[in-house]
Amino acid sequence: MLAATNAVALPRTSQRQQLLSSDTTTAPEALTFSDLGLSPKVLSAVTDAGYTQPTPIQAGAIPHALLGKDILGIAQTGTGKTASFVLPMLTRLENGRARARMPRTLILEPTRELAAQVEENFIRYGKNHKLNIALLIGGVSFDEQNKKLERGVDVLIATPGRLLDHRERGKLLLNGVEILVIDEADRMLDMGFIPDIERICEMIPFTRQTLFFSATMPPEITKLTEKFLHAPVRVEVSKAASAATNIIQRLVKSGSKPWDKRETLRNLMKAEDAELKNAIIFCNRKIEVSELFRSLLKYDFDAGALHGDMDQRARMQMLANFRDGKLRYLVASDVAARGLDIPDVSHVFNYDVPIHAEDYVHRIGRTGRAGRSGKSFTIATKSDTKYIDAIERLIGNKIEWHDGDLSTVVASEGGEDEAPRRGRGAPRRAGRKDEDRKSHERKDGGERKPRERHAKRSDDAPVAEAAREEQPVVAEAPVADIGERHQRKEAIRSENSERKVSDRNNENRAPERGDTRPQRANNSRPARNARGGGEDNDGTVGFGDDMPAFMKIVAKV
Repeated sequence: MLAATNAVALPRTSQRQQLLSSDTTTAPEALTFSDLGLSPKVLSAVTDAGYTQPTPIQAGAIPHALLGKDILGIAQTGTGKTASFVLPMLTRLENGRARARMPRTLILEPTRELAAQVEENFIRYGKNHKLNIALLIGGVSFDEQNKKLERGVDVLIATPGRLLDHRERGKLLLNGVEILVIDEADRMLDMGFIPDIERICEMIPFTRQTLFFSATMPPEITKLTEKFLHAPVRVEVSKAASAATNIIQRLVKSGSKPWDKRETLRNLMKAEDAELKNAIIFCNRKIEVSELFRSLLKYDFDAGALHGDMDQRARMQMLANFRDGKLRYLVASDVAARGLDIPDVSHVFNYDVPIHAEDYVHRIGRTGRAGRSGKSFTIATKSDTKYIDAIERLIGNKIEWHDGDLSTVVASEGGEDEAPRRGRGAPRRAGRKDEDRKSHERKDGGERKPRERHAKRSDDAPVAEAAREEQPVVAEAPVADIGERHQRKEAIRSENSERKVSDRNNENRAPERGDTRPQRANNSRPARNARGGGEDNDGTVGFGDDMPAFMKIVAKV
């Protein structure tokens, strides 16, 4: 483990005492990155990136991280948590050298996108360093990742599943890890990664430094911190699970049918068009992402889609297009709700109310980042009331309604032109059999009347009648005549069969004495002599008329 003496000069005395005196830290006024004790190489990269003043979570976490202390960082999304561990790690990694298959630091991320984003931060701020960085995520060849591990890795960024795959294959050793970072821990909990996190922590030396960051602190995460953090410094710059005050939040009423919600969303997008630069539209399920994406394309909205079933290359390309302004709308599942750094998102639309209240905080945190203003609109139906109540209890505030609450919602009778295509929640259309059955049932409960299989529509009736009159009338044979013809055919067939049997018997019958009937000319069987052979009998016994020709030749010789 790196000693605290490896860190460069700490902040000035008065400011250093203010930053290190309390577990819950806030940034003093006019504090700059040069006051935090970062190395000149890191400061140069930060300045080139255009940043001068740290955010509260950065000012609170960086000085303690440089001292090698365990940190529990709690801050709402969009406050710069990634830089709060990237910058001190770069400073501490200036001393030392990585060995093959033994990374010096490990950063665990819940999703591929977050892992790739952290890699981009290390490349940006570590441009003055000669560090080897490896990214272990799914959707990428194992061979390419193994080659990076063999060269030696200073910074290893991974998702838990792919990391354990390499570990079980014997391609990775974790006994050289000096700094462990667990990022977006509450998202790890939601995705079921906590057992994997516990396994990984047991593989890493006990003397490691652990940096633990999360936007919310459910009880399960609190137990995890008590187990793996040693006397951590708690850096909490805002209330856990709180939403940024610079985000305007509104609830929007809607009918419960899918086409009602899609129409409500389109109306919102059109109403906000003047102020809308770009927007992320969140859905609860991947199938809803696909359906809404197709609907927006149908109505000529410049939209893309992002969900977990997409290929990794397609996901990264879609995210890059949205970040670069090539797409105005991004329809996404919660895979894009946690930690993705798209700095200038003006709007967030929740097409579905999130089932977990914590997800609401992360979703709307995609806008209003780095002190910018933003807007979030959540489309709600009557069945979403309990989820809205949970969200309001979590954030501690009531969310205003955009145009009246759900009490004014009237169920729609019809849908838009895309409604007949049955989707999730769409009513089942009556099938053809159901329609026929209902139309031919008697109201008094009696037997159903026979239905016409080829009934014509009323507007086609004159045409069908005229066509029927032009067709020639063909008389059908009575049933009795058909029966007589069938009996006659059977009699002829029986007579022919008896005649064939009689002819066959006459051919096989031996001629009687005094029988003067001539032999049939086409009789191919010759008369047999006393020895059983024919006229060409060569004396070979046992084969009769079926003896092969080559045996006859041998016998004659």
